[in-house]
Amino acid sequence: MKTISTYTLGCKVNQYDTEAMLEAFERAGYMPVAFGERCDVCLINTCTVTGTGDQKSLKTIRRVAREQPECAIVVCGCLAQRDAERILAMDGVRLVVGVQRRGEVVALLEEALLEDAKVSAVAPLKGAGFESLFVSRHEGKTRATMKIQEGCDRYCAYCIIPTVRGPVRSMPLDAVRAEAARLAASGYRELVVTGIHLASYGRGTGDTLLDAIRAVHDAPGVDRVRLGSLEPVVVTEAFARTLSQLPGIMRQFHLSLQSGSAAVLKRMRRRYTPEEYRAAVDTLRRYMPDCAVTTDVIAGFPGETEAEFQETADFIQSVRLARVHVFPYSRRSGTVADAMPDQVPEALKRERARQLIAIGNRLERDYVSSMLGTVQPVLFEQPAGDPEQGFAEGYTGQYIRVRAKAAPGELANVRLIRAEDTLAFGERCE
Repeated sequence: MKTISTYTLGCKVNQYDTEAMLEAFERAGYMPVAFGERCDVCLINTCTVTGTGDQKSLKTIRRVAREQPECAIVVCGCLAQRDAERILAMDGVRLVVGVQRRGEVVALLEEALLEDAKVSAVAPLKGAGFESLFVSRHEGKTRATMKIQEGCDRYCAYCIIPTVRGPVRSMPLDAVRAEAARLAASGYRELVVTGIHLASYGRGTGDTLLDAIRAVHDAPGVDRVRLGSLEPVVVTEAFARTLSQLPGIMRQFHLSLQSGSAAVLKRMRRRYTPEEYRAAVDTLRRYMPDCAVTTDVIAGFPGETEAEFQETADFIQSVRLARVHVFPYSRRSGTVADAMPDQVPEALKRERARQLIAIGNRLERDYVSSMLGTVQPVLFEQPAGDPEQGFAEGYTGQYIRVRAKAAPGELANVRLIRAEDTLAFGERCE
C-alpha cells in the first residue's frame, strides 16, 4: 500500500484544506503516516503571509527532498500559488497545485508520476468559484474546523493574501448544513467556523454570515460552535443579540485589531477606527458579559512612531482584551506597505513586539483570574499529567485552558478554582 504524510504551515484554513486532501488520498488507497516517516508521497501546505512563512515552507520542502529523495512531494497553499515556478524547480517536487484544484490532487499527482513529469496545476483565481472539499474528520481532535468562505478583497496595505487566495466566494448554505451534520455525526463536539475573510460570507449569494452560523448551530448533533476571526464592523447590535440567543455559540470572539493607533490603521487601509473597535467590544460585552475578546496586533508597521506604538499598547490594555497575538511587521513584495517610506528597523520591531507580548500575557492572566469561582462547561481534549490520576485538559467557551479530572472527549461542568499562569484548574460539578 502506498503511504502519504502531510505537513501544514499557517492558518486553520490551511489545516482544513490539508485534511480534505489527505482524505482524498485515503479514499484512493493511500495509508497516512506521521510526517518524517518514510513515505511515497509528502504533501506540504505552504504559507506566505509573512517572510517567516515563506522560509519555513521552503525549508520543509528541502528537508523532505534531502531526507527522502524517492518521495514524490506535492506542494499546495498560498506560497505555491504565488511562486509556483520556483517551487516546481526544487528537488523532489512533482506537483504544485496552489489554492484551487485541491479536490483533483490525487488524479493530478498520479498523472504526473505516470508521465514521469513535474506538473504545475496552479489555476488562475479570477472568476474562481468556491471549491467544495470533503472533510469528515480531524485526526485526534474533539474540535473540527469548517471552512465556509474563501478569498478576500480587502487589500490591506501589508497583506498579500487577496493576491494568493483570490476573490470572495462562499460555501452554499445547504453544503454548510450538510458538513456540520457530517462532522457532528463523526463525533465532533465543537465546530470552528472559519474562512479567509469570514465577515464576507454570502456576498453575492443573498445569504449572510448569521445565516451560516445558524445553519451550523442548528445542525443535528452540534454541541458547540466557535467563530474564526472577524472584523469589528460585523459586530452590529443585531449580530451580537442574535449570537447571545444561540446557546451553542462559544463566548470567545477574535476581532482583528492590528493597531490601536488611528493613523496607523489608516495607513494599513483597515476599514475601522479604534473607537469603532471599542464600540464592537462593548456591544459584545453588553449581550454576553463574560465573553473573551481576543485579537491580532502588528508591531512596527512602516512609519510607526513611538507615540503611535504607545497608542496601541495603551489601547489593548484599556479595552481589556483576553488574549493578544503579536506579529512583527513582515514586508511582502507586491503590497502597498512594502514601498512605504520609514520602514521600522528589525531590532525595534522585535522590541515593540516583545513589549506587546508582555502586555498580552498579563491581560490573559488577568482574564483567567477574573473567571475563577465561576462554573464553565469544558470540552476536554487530551490527557494531562500522571495518567493514573485521570486528569485531562480542555477549553471553556471563552477558550480558557482548564485541567480537571475528566476523560478526553467529555463535555463537563467545571468550577474554576485556581490558576497557574494562564492554565486554570477546576473541580467537576453538577
